[in-house]
Amino acid sequence: MKALKRSRTASFIVVTLVYIISALVGVLIYRALDFDFWLSLLIADVIATVVTFIFSLIFGNASVYDPYWSVQPPVILAAFAIGKELTLFGVLLLVVVFFWGIRLTANWAYTFANLNHQDWRYTMLHEKTGAFYPLINFIGIHMVPTLVVYGCTLPAVYAIRAGLEANAASVLFLCVSLAAAILQGTADIQMHKFRKNRDGAFNRHGLWKFSRHPNYLGEILMWWGVGLSVVCAAPDRWYLLAGAAANTVLFLAVSIPMADNRQSRKEGFGEYKKQTRMLLPIKK
Repeated sequence: MKALKRSRTASFIVVTLVYIISALVGVLIYRALDFDFWLSLLIADVIATVVTFIFSLIFGNASVYDPYWSVQPPVILAAFAIGKELTLFGVLLLVVVFFWGIRLTANWAYTFANLNHQDWRYTMLHEKTGAFYPLINFIGIHMVPTLVVYGCTLPAVYAIRAGLEANAASVLFLCVSLAAAILQGTADIQMHKFRKNRDGAFNRHGLWKFSRHPNYLGEILMWWGVGLSVVCAAPDRWYLLAGAAANTVLFLAVSIPMADNRQSRKEGFGEYKKQTRMLLPIKK
């Protein structure tokens, strides 16, 4: 086990197999259930997450879950699209979500070291919560993100199943999602370059010169674009925006404060924070 976890290649193969198993379990559970599609999908998604969680316990690394965020939506949409005659709107949704998912998963693969490496946030939570960490691990690290991304993906699932047709506003918001995915990708590339050639405590290059979290901004805008594109085509389904709203709350209430708190340990953070907005590069 120790040798496997040290090897990047072996670790990558293991994680890939974990996700193949989780996806197969999810598909089988969904097909075995006879509820409304949204409830069957929710149950299947939760059980697939439980499978991933079990493997994270086996390998003693909560970061086994990390790719779930970007793998979950494309797999779900592909499962609903296979064998179905898609409208142009359905095709566009697939293209945008797959572009986002493949790009974000590739970014994870690029930064993935091996199964000995765990996201600093999980290690911090382990240190702070002690005996309660197993519960925090299951609910906070695994289940909450799954439920949030499930909510973000549900509008696209509904659009594909219902055969919705896009209108001009739908196309406009899909363009917002595509631009958001590109923004997120650009921010990630700029951060990789900064980490290789550090010239200061904080990244002040490219998008990072204007926003402390341009990658998070891209993630937030991505799902508002998808949700609004569907609601514009089906206004009576306004409640499908709940996923995008929950995603925004997750970043504003958890991810961004944790990242800023870590950065605040560096000298000069106060001045950096004054000069650089949290998300939108808009002057006060």
